[in-house]
Amino acid sequence: MPATDPYVVTLAPHVHAFVQPDGGWCLNNAGFLGDGDETLLVDTAATERRALLLRDAVREAGLPAPRTIVSTHHHGDHTYGNGVFLPGARIVGHENCRAEQLAAGHQLHLLWPQTDFGRIEIRPPHLTYRDSLTLYVGEVEVRVIHPGPAHTTGDSIVHLPDQGVVFTGDLVFHGGTPFLPMGSLAGSLRALALLRSLDAPTVVPGHGRVTDPSAYDATERYLLWVRELAREGHAKGDPPLETARAAELGEFAAWRESERLVANLHRAYAELDGLPDGHPLDPVAVFGDMAAMNGGVPVACHA
Repeated sequence: MPATDPYVVTLAPHVHAFVQPDGGWCLNNAGFLGDGDETLLVDTAATERRALLLRDAVREAGLPAPRTIVSTHHHGDHTYGNGVFLPGARIVGHENCRAEQLAAGHQLHLLWPQTDFGRIEIRPPHLTYRDSLTLYVGEVEVRVIHPGPAHTTGDSIVHLPDQGVVFTGDLVFHGGTPFLPMGSLAGSLRALALLRSLDAPTVVPGHGRVTDPSAYDATERYLLWVRELAREGHAKGDPPLETARAAELGEFAAWRESERLVANLHRAYAELDGLPDGHPLDPVAVFGDMAAMNGGVPVACHA
């Protein structure tokens, strides 16, 4: 089987993760839960084909078509597939997620014009919230929590307290490099503290295998390392690309998409310059520097 074939992990009775290896660019995780009468999705997928595979997985679990989708953030790998589930489903997300998704439009098409995304309509949240929201799927309590700006300014954590499960969205990349240019380094550290406080033993990251809270520790070590690199490089007046090229990756060398380091340094430099969380960065500079870190080759969509 190709390495990118998705698979389903049952996390608790009627609660499932839809995992897409290897978790690289455009290969996100989703989730679904239901009681036989109603189904809720956490995120969709980057392509129409992959969203249809997610729809098939829901059917194979004996669940009805989803009536609710929670978008953990606006990026197309988590939202491009929303249209596959409409008009039957309502979409829930943070108020910034809606604004960011509308502003981004078909952004993945611009980044990866050679990828066959299929028929994609931009479908942002119909129902938005500001701080937190509680939904129920039968007897299952679903807490949707905004951690503040982190991966983006419109992130949502999806927590199932009785099942001990948390869907982190892209606050966590298990085995992959975090990606902060649209959010906040400081905010990402705060988000990890919030995730720890939920005390959920089962962690579904935005990308990578289902894991446990040890993933927070690894992510935190990386973020603290990036913060220190940024402080040193910024103080010397070195641009983010020079700082990134001089860095020794150490324990993070095996993580996917190591070129994201330079994008994360762009965000860390912006914070050192006093710019607010989520302040827009120059996408040409960010992705151009990532291509330079990638040997002059643009990063590739794996979907």
